[in-house]
Amino acid sequence: MPNRAVIKTDKAPAAIGSYSQAVKVDNTIYLSGQIPLVPETMELISDDFREQAVQVFKNLQAVCEAANGSLDHIVKLNLYLTDLSNFATVNEVMTELFTKPFPARAAVGVSQLPRGAQFEAEAVMVI
Repeated sequence: MPNRAVIKTDKAPAAIGSYSQAVKVDNTIYLSGQIPLVPETMELISDDFREQAVQVFKNLQAVCEAANGSLDHIVKLNLYLTDLSNFATVNEVMTELFTKPFPARAAVGVSQLPRGAQFEAEAVMVI
């Protein structure tokens, strides 16, 4: 049976449903989707897409750190955008926050996200 543990941190938004912030199985961590909530207030950071993207990655980073990793340990990233015209902004933000080699990635246009967010990201990390 694999070694399984729940990862939790107060430095990322608390789960707003029946899920864990992340689950570690052996050396792989499955990070739940993060939207641009400020952990202290549980409110969206702003209506500005770039600020939302930065906050999403800050939230993912906090969960990565709770699992003794970082954004650079992410091997697979799934992105969800309510407006695909913001895709270039996501690329810019990722270039600022990640180092090469970048993770494998998918980007999907969706009609809605929780709490009216414009962006969500989930990931798989290996440490």
